[in-house]
Amino acid sequence: MAEGPGEEAGFGEVWRWILAVQPGAPASTGPLSVDGAGEWSTDVALTAEARDALDLFLSLRVRSAFVVGQLGQSLDGRIATESGHSHYINGPDDIRRLHCLRALVDAVVVGAGTVEADDPRLTVREVDGEHPARVVLDPRGRVGPHRRIFERPGPPVLWMRGSGAGVGPSADGVDVEGLPLDEAGGFDPNDVVRSLARRGWRRVLVEGGGVTVSRFLQAGALDRLHVSVAPLILGSGRPAFTLPTIRTLDEGLRPPVRHFRLGTDVLFDLDLGG
Repeated sequence: MAEGPGEEAGFGEVWRWILAVQPGAPASTGPLSVDGAGEWSTDVALTAEARDALDLFLSLRVRSAFVVGQLGQSLDGRIATESGHSHYINGPDDIRRLHCLRALVDAVVVGAGTVEADDPRLTVREVDGEHPARVVLDPRGRVGPHRRIFERPGPPVLWMRGSGAGVGPSADGVDVEGLPLDEAGGFDPNDVVRSLARRGWRRVLVEGGGVTVSRFLQAGALDRLHVSVAPLILGSGRPAFTLPTIRTLDEGLRPPVRHFRLGTDVLFDLDLGG
């Protein structure tokens, strides 16, 4: 706890305050008062980093249900090189933000391409907090059961595969669910959200990759979207967003946005709920 007029509470301290807030029932928690919209007040002096953390994360923490998407990209809108190399486009402050998001959700969702390219664990390591359940969207059943996300013991894993598809073997201790495919050969994002809600996973992070986040965005299944932009130019590579062609700028998405500086990166926090 910051003590005395010359001391300020930093990120580590306010992150503990955030975790102490109960989703769906905001109230005074120690030195912090929070309302149902995530607006906060405190008499404790804060660093700029601590203030940003409260502004960014409390609006999610107070909610009992939400879907937030996230992508990290270069200045020219690339999330990886053509070969799939992406570690790491964004800096350590943004990686910590991503781990904070994982700690605030019930489940984190990734597409099969992300599992194959990055072999992620999707656990919380950079901050305190509980690991979320991990969800793999694999409509064609192309992910191998040897990937790190399936390693046991660990947080729950749900492997969503196309119902009726000739898919390979499951991994030990992994729950497999079949979902119908749409005309494009993928899952309807809203079907995915409903299926997760039936399991009690109502706070959801769609972590990647670009195709998966784009599908959720196009389907109107996201409440918020975090896009972190690094001061890096690739000139080629895999795009962040792939959406239907538009003819005029009026057809583009321009939602309300907040900006946060994360080291050398800039985070765009987009409100899609309205």
